[in-house]
Amino acid sequence: MDSCRSAELAVSSGHNGVHRSAARIFRRPETHHRKRFRPLTPHRSGITSVLAGRPGTDRADSIAVDCGPEVRPGERNGAIDTLTPRQLAGRVWLFPGDPDPYAVRPTVAVVADERGSVIVDAGQSPAHAREIRAGLRAAGLPEPRWLVYTHHHWDHVWGACAWPGVEIVGHEAGVAPLRAEAARPWSHRYLREQVRENPRLGHSFRARALAVDSWEGFTVLPPTRTFTDELTLPTGVVVRHVGGRHAPDSSVVLVPDSGVLLLGDCWYPPPAHLRTPEDEPDLAMARGLLTDDVEWYASAHDEPVRLAEARAALAG
Repeated sequence: MDSCRSAELAVSSGHNGVHRSAARIFRRPETHHRKRFRPLTPHRSGITSVLAGRPGTDRADSIAVDCGPEVRPGERNGAIDTLTPRQLAGRVWLFPGDPDPYAVRPTVAVVADERGSVIVDAGQSPAHAREIRAGLRAAGLPEPRWLVYTHHHWDHVWGACAWPGVEIVGHEAGVAPLRAEAARPWSHRYLREQVRENPRLGHSFRARALAVDSWEGFTVLPPTRTFTDELTLPTGVVVRHVGGRHAPDSSVVLVPDSGVLLLGDCWYPPPAHLRTPEDEPDLAMARGLLTDDVEWYASAHDEPVRLAEARAALAG
């Protein structure tokens, strides 16, 4: 089986693939048909992106995915602009995630505050984080002072090293796995070797290879401030641990004055390489998070929905 076909199979049961299937309960009807958007990256070219070996580099020539035609960031012909923040409610702004399942690029939220903005999730790479920083400046939003991890998975934390001067907030259960991740010898060669040893890592590790085109200066950062149950930041943002099957450190972020709850991946099933056929989205958890005090619910890999929509979808 060739590597592109392997990638296609991985995506069919992978990170975003199952999220999008499960997320029918949290999606407005018009979003089912939105066009796929692929950020233009230096190492993507044509219908197939191959991280080809070159003299003096360690690019993994066996990690290849069928990415389809390129679409430039910011195009307005129906594609999703992931580089410009959109205001969800009050002081909550969203940089939309990429619906392309190969990208594994989640939504990043910003809670604007003159005392320093709160960034919710770091972006899935330093390049992603730098794009968001540029978008913040262009929109005139206050510089960030806090970075909150909803959980420790790579697509939510790998951009942290490109957020200088912020306090990183995360649940204590995420510290050990992030320290372990920080100790790994990340490179395209290492990614290739890991996929050969465990093919179930293919979708995740191919996405990582596409996300990071240079490992110079890259590091995985554990939180610098941890909590056990709940933490309220000086901006009034509340970070609350919920756990769950997707990640033991999963936390939600409440912005009370804006009526927004940022869910991360908390109700999703386990990651693809750990998932079994019996694993399903945790709809009981999702129901338990609904409250009259919150109007908007935003998951990291799906469109935000209003309370009435969520209640109707979860009523069955």
